Amino acid sequence: MVAVTGASGAAYGVRLLEVLKERGVETFVVVSKAGLLTLRHEMGYSDREVRALASHYYSEEEMDAPIASGSFLVDGMVVAPCSTKTLACIAHDIESNLVVRAAMVALKERRPLLLLVRETPLTAIHLENMLRCARVGAIVMPASPSFYNRPKDVAAMVDQMVGRMLDALRIEHSLYRRWGSPETGHD
Repeated sequence: MVAVTGASGAAYGVRLLEVLKERGVETFVVVSKAGLLTLRHEMGYSDREVRALASHYYSEEEMDAPIASGSFLVDGMVVAPCSTKTLACIAHDIESNLVVRAAMVALKERRPLLLLVRETPLTAIHLENMLRCARVGAIVMPASPSFYNRPKDVAAMVDQMVGRMLDALRIEHSLYRRWGSPETGHD
């Protein structure tokens, strides 16, 4: 399952959906209202274009969606990008929309939950919310692309972060050069 929220970095969620679709992975996608605004602003995407990348698509108001129940099986959930508002709601179990409800289901069912937090600088409140989520099992991944693989453009930087998300979900890919590979010059 993939959720896109209102933080900057909509390209991370879109690219993740593209890669999962290429690999034939069934996806359940929910986009927050603020996520739709960010998709439009940063990428010129409409909800129709995101729907085309998803196997199943839900609005944040659809609290009766299958992904709102622990009895509905999914392999895990990624929130990319994850706004600090969404982070705070997850950290404090404020199930105000389907994104947060599905995240809470992932946590209670002990399924992988990746939060690609996109904010800087971070306040103590943000850090405490990240720690609170990590303590209950979430994988907090600040959007921090590496440079050892010498990315040639922004797309390569996005691919590296998407690759790291796929790594956490144990999905094979070749989106970026790994540390220690001959291409990085570090064996």
